[in-house]
Amino acid sequence: MGLRRTARECALQMLYEHDVGKHALDTILETFWDMNEQPEKVREFANDLFRGTLNRLKEIDRLIQGHTKNWRLSRMAAVDRNVLRLAVFELTSDAKTPDTVVINEALEIAKKFSTNESAQFVNGILDSIKKDLSQERVKE
Repeated sequence: MGLRRTARECALQMLYEHDVGKHALDTILETFWDMNEQPEKVREFANDLFRGTLNRLKEIDRLIQGHTKNWRLSRMAAVDRNVLRLAVFELTSDAKTPDTVVINEALEIAKKFSTNESAQFVNGILDSIKKDLSQERVKE
């Protein structure tokens, strides 16, 4: 597994802890890295994803909610909700990762940490968001 996938998985686990455990960002970062030894590049990218997602959480959640039909964020499985948040952060940030790669990574992570059905659910929402973002980018 590549360093970036590992970092995304670490960021997901930290987002999950924040979402479910309601722990503070600094506490999560400290305890997570105390228990999970990773190369510095993994830690840096994971921390950037985690912090960036939390810094824009309200905006990200509104975007996700706007692309879900009959699904409130609170009703989604916590893993699925946080896979979506992480991917939407990457899709909407200035990162150079292609949208298709971001979505594929999210699907693989959803399959690993949730279910195949979750991956289909995540794919539908992310594909819809990607289409809207692509249209917005063309207008700019």
